[in-house]
Amino acid sequence: MEKTITIQKKPSIQNVRMLTMTAVLSAIAFVLAFFEFPVPLSPSFARMDLSDLPALIGAFAYGPVSGVLIELVKNALQLLTSSTGGIGELANFIMGSSFVVAAGLIYKHHKTKKTAILACLIASVIMGVVATVVNYFILLPVFEAFMPLDQLIASFSKFMPFIKTKLDVVLFNAFPFNLLKGIGISIVTMLLYKRLTPILKGRQE
Repeated sequence: MEKTITIQKKPSIQNVRMLTMTAVLSAIAFVLAFFEFPVPLSPSFARMDLSDLPALIGAFAYGPVSGVLIELVKNALQLLTSSTGGIGELANFIMGSSFVVAAGLIYKHHKTKKTAILACLIASVIMGVVATVVNYFILLPVFEAFMPLDQLIASFSKFMPFIKTKLDVVLFNAFPFNLLKGIGISIVTMLLYKRLTPILKGRQE
């Protein structure tokens, strides 16, 4: 009795598409990182970008691993023009990965619009918390190498007079604005994701 071997091509095609689109999204994230804008109520050196947007889209489409890969490639490419010796890129990778992993894991297990919204909200809070820790222990010490701590705190207290300590800086600046950043990126993702699904997966979900 002869056995016939069926070669399954579909998983292979899906894997190629996932790798290809992850690479494309990584390139888009790298480009978006150059379009920075000032953080409201913050000194001029505090800036934001929307480079986590492609990573969140990748995490929704292919899972959290894809989102982390996009964050990794983006920050690895940014090392070529880094002014922080890689410290800023490491911090960005940690914060961005916490955001896309949380959102990707939640959405992966129940792919509905309500779950996507919940995933984005939870992920935004998590990124805000992680940003608080990362800013306190990584980013602010880097800035302290160029600016005394008292002067650094004073630069924030010009906009928020109740900021008196390093802890105040991360609690009243880093946390809320990274939370808002996550929510903003989430809103854009919700508007774009369904439209991008045919390109990302070659089919409608």
